[in-house]
Amino acid sequence: MKSWLKQTTVRLPDGLADEAEAVARVQGTSVNQLIIDSLKTEIERARTDKNFTSRAKRLLERDKELLERLAR
Repeated sequence: MKSWLKQTTVRLPDGLADEAEAVARVQGTSVNQLIIDSLKTEIERARTDKNFTSRAKRLLERDKELLERLAR
């Protein structure tokens, strides 16, 4: 199975960019990998957050209802 990468642009405030560079350098990794790891951690946190999953389910249900109305 082929792994696909999606490229995106992230605009960071100067101070945050400098801190990210420093953390990545100390960890021996790239800022890109630091961002990937941070996103993975945040997504996992969101998946286990009951408030988040509850809000997501409500939004999905609302979107489903809207799409069903539009399809009529």
